[in-house]
Amino acid sequence: MPTIKDVAREAGVSIATVSYVLNNKPSAISEDTRQLVWEAVHKIGYMPNVTARNLRSNKSRLIGYAWHEVPQNQINPVLDHFTYHLAQAAEAAGYHILTFTYPLSDPLPVYDELIRTGRVDAFVVGSTTLDDERIRFLMDQQFPFVCFGRSNPEWNFRWVDTDGTHGMRQAVDYLVGLGHQRIAMVAWPPASLSGTYRLMGYIEGLEAAGIPVNEAYIVRGEHSEKTGRKAVEQWMKLPHHEMPTAVVTVSDLIAVGVMNAAEQHGFVIGRDLSVIGFDDAPMSQYLRPALTTLKQPIPEIGQAIISMLEDMLTKNEATDDHQLLEPSLVIRASCAPPSR
Repeated sequence: MPTIKDVAREAGVSIATVSYVLNNKPSAISEDTRQLVWEAVHKIGYMPNVTARNLRSNKSRLIGYAWHEVPQNQINPVLDHFTYHLAQAAEAAGYHILTFTYPLSDPLPVYDELIRTGRVDAFVVGSTTLDDERIRFLMDQQFPFVCFGRSNPEWNFRWVDTDGTHGMRQAVDYLVGLGHQRIAMVAWPPASLSGTYRLMGYIEGLEAAGIPVNEAYIVRGEHSEKTGRKAVEQWMKLPHHEMPTAVVTVSDLIAVGVMNAAEQHGFVIGRDLSVIGFDDAPMSQYLRPALTTLKQPIPEIGQAIISMLEDMLTKNEATDDHQLLEPSLVIRASCAPPSR
């Protein structure tokens, strides 16, 4: 089996140079020399002993990320999309993602065991909440982690998140530009941080347009298609001239519920009622009409999280403690100017 000495001999460089190149360490090695080393690696079929290298460096090169179960009546393609791009960014940086599960009622023992046994070098924490015990625990342990999402503003930790406030503001501005004045929203319960930020964007958009916030237009509920249906049934109780002409929702799944219920009441989506979702789930483009929605920058979020973790693990000076990345509005056929 070829060794590092064989690589050095084939490339005509020192063993130290080969080591620097293989471990991607900063040094005054030219790009031509690096290319020579990699050509020698491929030519002789050298395979580095990753386990031995990790033992010498006292690093596992693994990043822990908890896999979240989605209830049967729900979908969450964003988390699946995020997991893929997180793994892709980690692998490009020389790490791998170790997925694990934990009881929702008691997550801390799993995190504690992974730390004590040295199984992971860091964690990525998703689906964050206020007073999130996982974040508090990792802060107390002073163990490296970065969150996809925010928590208590006074807590000092690193996170990356979608700017839901800006996204929902985009949606409202677009509807106002089409001529809508009676714009409703389906939101998540107050305990949802991301839902709260998206609701803030809705309110900001209305205020900027000089439109009063009508509490009757705001309906809250869990992440399900039924929540969208419930919202429509509630608005149907309003006088006809007060019915919303447009709706923004915190997720595409809820938007589907709005569209289904509205059509059952005889509304034509895109003519009698404009609807905007959030997430750009794969299904959204195949609905009839196709759903206007906000697309989260998931690949960029995964890359930003891994870059932050790299800074922490290599003791580099971090450029940011947090990043907010803006979603983009994907305009499709579910929106149009209000009908007469």
